[in-house]
Amino acid sequence: MAFEDLREFVAALEKQGQLKRIRAEVSAELEITEIADRVSKRNGPALLFENVRGSTMPVLINALGSRERMLTGLGVRDYIEVTERIDDLTDVKSPQGLIEKIKMVPRLADLAKMFPKIVRGGPCKDRVLRQGKFSLLDLPVLKCWPEDGGRFITMPLVFSKNPETGKRNCGMYRMQVYDETTTGMHWQIHKHGAHHFRNLRRGGGGRLDVAAAIGSDPATVFSAIMPLPEDLDEMMIAGFLRQTPVEMTRCETVDLEVPANAEIVLEGYVDTNERRVEGPFGDHTGYYSLEDEFPVFHVTCVTHRKKPIYQTTIVGKPPMEDCWMGEAIERIFLPLMQRQCPEVVDYHMPFAGVFHNLMVVSIRKSYPGHARKVMNGIWSLPQAMFTKCVVVVDDDTDVRDLNEVSWRVLNNIDPERDIQFMLGPVDQLDHSSRLPNFGSKMGVDGTRKWKSEGFDRRWPKEIKMSEEVRARIDKLWPKLGL
Repeated sequence: MAFEDLREFVAALEKQGQLKRIRAEVSAELEITEIADRVSKRNGPALLFENVRGSTMPVLINALGSRERMLTGLGVRDYIEVTERIDDLTDVKSPQGLIEKIKMVPRLADLAKMFPKIVRGGPCKDRVLRQGKFSLLDLPVLKCWPEDGGRFITMPLVFSKNPETGKRNCGMYRMQVYDETTTGMHWQIHKHGAHHFRNLRRGGGGRLDVAAAIGSDPATVFSAIMPLPEDLDEMMIAGFLRQTPVEMTRCETVDLEVPANAEIVLEGYVDTNERRVEGPFGDHTGYYSLEDEFPVFHVTCVTHRKKPIYQTTIVGKPPMEDCWMGEAIERIFLPLMQRQCPEVVDYHMPFAGVFHNLMVVSIRKSYPGHARKVMNGIWSLPQAMFTKCVVVVDDDTDVRDLNEVSWRVLNNIDPERDIQFMLGPVDQLDHSSRLPNFGSKMGVDGTRKWKSEGFDRRWPKEIKMSEEVRARIDKLWPKLGL
């Protein structure tokens, strides 16, 4: 089931007992973070703060902070429902003959649902506040952690267009509020928004239109963080996830469209000749990312719904809300990784690895050096290129059981033989790299070694009880009182 907007999702969570309304007065400075952090660490509910000091807007946080709420937000019972649809969508062959062409009709109808639909107006235009009529300081923007450089908008859907192609991008980039009308725009160097900014600067520079939507239906919000190829429209992917088109409406002061169901929209521009210090910021690594210079977002218009809900998130030491969003990406992207590397059986990015430090991959090993081929294949993928450690295991290993992974890998490796290092791009938030954005990565071949890989002894058998004995004890077990 696709949710029409954020409010419909909130109502569904409340009906399921997955949302808690907080009526006590709290501050957006640190207090909401402390409450939300405690709740997320125990896998608690979404929180709707109805009495935020100094603001008339309620604050929604942790809305996607569990597997159950992520699945609810995507309208499925299990991620396999999404992966099967992706498999079906990507398994497109040229139809041969009339019967095959007829069979393609339902698939083409499904594809039509993906494309965004332009509408006039929309709930996000209930109120239109032009320059001089708004202040960003009126929004209940959180100061998340004690040493943050200021208050940060943490869950915006940031829209821009590639100046070279005119194609739209939507990403989620934090925005530090500087004053009533300006924020930072944290476009990390590898992100598509930063690419648009560089393209404009190379073309002579000037202003780049930007719009930031806050609060939308969960599938549309989720699409903004998906690691998609350049120029693949996130709103089209949102339509695929929703199975109904995203309705988009044109902005008032910039040449962009935003989700018509958004709670709040900030319109404006960045100038290629202007940068300002942004940060520090308590980041998803569990450490503060350091201050640095980033583009400045000038807000020219604010539109919002009647009685808008301010949706936000916090990041820090895992587990937090972003971990469950990352898990959804992991599960949904498995078939796409298997298109690139068919030998991959499964993969897992543990929460503690904050999604770019560790990936465990199981493969059907078919030839000498196969694990190393997979490592390099992963490092060639758009977002997976940042993975600091890739650990490859055989297909009989449960990649989500880290005890089993550790046992197998540590028993299977000769460190000098089975660990390889390479240099390349790393995540901009990696504070341990030798240089910003550049450092080393490690691959570990934790598979059983073959004679053709230089192992000149007999690989030992794994200890296992016989199935006959296991079956006898299964029958006896209820009588043992254990």
